[in-house]
Amino acid sequence: MDMLQENPVTPTTQMITRERGGVALLFLMNGFLVGAWAPKIPEFASRLGLSESSLGIMILVFGLGSLVMMPIAGAQIARYGSSAVSKTAALLAVPTLLFLTWAGSIWSGAVAIFFFGGLIGAMDVAMNANAVAVERHMRRAIMSSCHAFWSLGGLIGAASGGFLIERMGVTSHAVLVTVVAAIMVALAWSMILRDAPHPEEVQERLRLPRSPLPWLLGLMALFCMIPEGAVIDWSALYLRQELGSSVTASGFAFAAFSLTMAIMRFAGDLVRDRFGAVLTLRVCAVISITGLITAGLAPSHTVAILGFALAGLGISNLVPIVFSAAGNLPGLRAGVGLSVVTTMGYSGILLAPSAIGFIAEYSGLALIFVALSVLHLVVLLLSPLARHADGVRHD
Repeated sequence: MDMLQENPVTPTTQMITRERGGVALLFLMNGFLVGAWAPKIPEFASRLGLSESSLGIMILVFGLGSLVMMPIAGAQIARYGSSAVSKTAALLAVPTLLFLTWAGSIWSGAVAIFFFGGLIGAMDVAMNANAVAVERHMRRAIMSSCHAFWSLGGLIGAASGGFLIERMGVTSHAVLVTVVAAIMVALAWSMILRDAPHPEEVQERLRLPRSPLPWLLGLMALFCMIPEGAVIDWSALYLRQELGSSVTASGFAFAAFSLTMAIMRFAGDLVRDRFGAVLTLRVCAVISITGLITAGLAPSHTVAILGFALAGLGISNLVPIVFSAAGNLPGLRAGVGLSVVTTMGYSGILLAPSAIGFIAEYSGLALIFVALSVLHLVVLLLSPLARHADGVRHD
């Protein structure tokens, strides 16, 4: 069990360390797989003969896989540490895009997408937990930059996906993505911080907090992440079917979203330190509302891609600020507040996009993206709660 014990090296104040590089590679690989999946969705739906509502059910299966595997991953983190779970989930996630590509029936597609969503979700929980451990090891905030690497991975996967699918074919693209993901995991393997198990958190997380603050922040996280999930799952199909764009251009929607999100997340900690969490969240919410409305009302795929780029710029720091506020609520341990907020938030990004498929079959996706801007209007109204993010604890 010595491999699971916490790294004995004393905390460092260096900006860049092997441990930070290791967890950043995990975020990059996870985002890369999700980004590579986005431009494959129209082909996946066509191959299996799925309508928009049927595709919505498939995306729901993706979300259910994540919601099943995420708590299992959390329990294993408490038992073995985030390092071991991160490595295991990443290793199992590597070939999942191949299984989605080889699925020839609705049932095999459902099984493939369940495990894809489940392993992406399990890895998400584990790598976020490892990022927290690295933050404590380094005594500095790195969460925003970690999420920036996730967005960068999504950008690379989505921007290259449509282009490679058109020129290499669906199977060759999936093989290439699998090889690149495997290389990322191999590079990160020895760099990931080995943290100790923490079984004492299990019982504490079973007690639901009585304060309304974590639940309100959870609602904010939910409303922040629903539009993000919609862009991931539906932007390519929106450009392809409703704006008549090519396969390559349809992949640029999520790529533009990921690009602006990555840039802003790399700068997120500095921006928040300069202007404060409340003002940063308010400005980001206004930008995201503008972007979603622009994308939904776009007369062409070029304007829609610009709208998604604006939405990515705005959404970029909403979730990191909300998560940071949840970890610094007065009278609550960081893990308790975060467990409520992350569960509510991730349920939005995982489950809500499936409902969009049912609605879009009758309303179209353009109206959906315009309507989603209302959720960020609610986030804007609840923005004073972000003040708790300015009191980051170092426990």
